[in-house]
Amino acid sequence: MNKDKLKEIYNKYNLDKEDIFILKFGGKDKPIITRAGIEKIQNSLQAQVNFKIEKISDDCKYVVVLATGVLFEGNINNAQPRPKLMVQSFGEVSPRNCSNPYSVAMAEKRALGRVILKLAGLYNFYSEDEAEEFKK
Repeated sequence: MNKDKLKEIYNKYNLDKEDIFILKFGGKDKPIITRAGIEKIQNSLQAQVNFKIEKISDDCKYVVVLATGVLFEGNINNAQPRPKLMVQSFGEVSPRNCSNPYSVAMAEKRALGRVILKLAGLYNFYSEDEAEEFKK
């Protein structure tokens, strides 16, 4: 990742050094954004996100959550804000990709990270909640 581009992202979304770290994954450097960084980006964008459980197993070990994120024109506190951009993404959890016992919460975190990164246009970034391997 170009250092100037990374600096621009830090400034644009009011991120700190603790909000992004780089992991070597598959022989490449991957920028990973922490949970706090995702929330800072969401606040900076004034993004509204709604969640829907699409699928959940009886034992709650397999969960799929759909996140719908919306950016509005102008300030979201306007009387009638108009949607400017809407994206959707899924967060999924199974025993194969998550050892956390709170599978619904983890699926929600993954869906949030994916939808916020899409709204921000940060397609070459990952959320730290995306995979257990993406932890510092």
